[in-house]
Amino acid sequence: MLRKEPETNSLKLEAAFSELILPYLDIDIKYYDLGLPNRDRTNDQITHDAAEAIKKYNVGIKCATITPDEASPNGTLRNALGGTVFREPILCNNIPRLVPGWKEPIIIGRHAFGDQSIRGFAHSCFQYAISKQRPLYLSTKNTILKRYDGRFKDIFAEIYEKNYASDFKKLNIWYEHRLIDDMVAQVLKSSGGFVWACKNYDGDVQSDIVAQVLMCPDGKTIEAEAAHGTVTRHYREHQKGNPTSTNPVASIFAWSRGLDHRGKLDGNDALRKFAQTLEKACVATIEDGKMTKDLAICIYGQKGATAEKYLNTQDFLDAIDSKLQSLMG
Repeated sequence: MLRKEPETNSLKLEAAFSELILPYLDIDIKYYDLGLPNRDRTNDQITHDAAEAIKKYNVGIKCATITPDEASPNGTLRNALGGTVFREPILCNNIPRLVPGWKEPIIIGRHAFGDQSIRGFAHSCFQYAISKQRPLYLSTKNTILKRYDGRFKDIFAEIYEKNYASDFKKLNIWYEHRLIDDMVAQVLKSSGGFVWACKNYDGDVQSDIVAQVLMCPDGKTIEAEAAHGTVTRHYREHQKGNPTSTNPVASIFAWSRGLDHRGKLDGNDALRKFAQTLEKACVATIEDGKMTKDLAICIYGQKGATAEKYLNTQDFLDAIDSKLQSLMG
């Protein structure tokens, strides 16, 4: 299922689908146009319809959407689904990290719904940690915000002991509560490799190379999307007919994560293998030195990222497709 906004992120998602999904898979897509004109035309009913469809089919793939002075479609969807937003960095060996010691991804789980959903937030976090086979940490400031943050700590502890402790022990992973100050210090010293459950204002972190998944408390329903916005500046260049070097990796991973979950629900191992191979193809292409301008700047700096160091979006997609074909044999 695809929901669209007519800007660069929608073009990237469409390009990823037409070049890297459609030639390899025969799948039934239900389209919901969440572009601002259609949200206005339907008085936002289209957003509610999309949420109901995600509940029905258990998988949704979404583009970034414009939110001027209107109600955020993301907020509407999260309210309807009651889910938790998880953001996971896509690691490439040749792209410098903010903290050099980070060797494994740190997956951020953000409490993105109302106070009444703390239990749903906890279930989503424990289930996601199990699916990733990673330990889970919850960070709060319960020493200061004793009542509100204390509720998070108490509810997580109760649900862990009642529902998930045995599964965690079988996987040799663990759950632990930390004060936010201690947790930040640990994150900076760690090598990564865990899920970090944050309250909304602690967890709203962004990156252009991050895959975002919203998981519902039922453990079955997800919505996948790129964590960045609509990339308006690149879209204006595209409208002029100019080539752009816009990074489509997070959009590709939105497809791969959605497809992998579809395969998991349906017991379709071939679909899961394809989704995982597509992710490997993206990373391998970048590690081969073929990348978009934003990643070249990370390696060579603003001045050093000259035109021969990066590809435009179309050439980058072609390089990923070539790598995908070679990995699939």
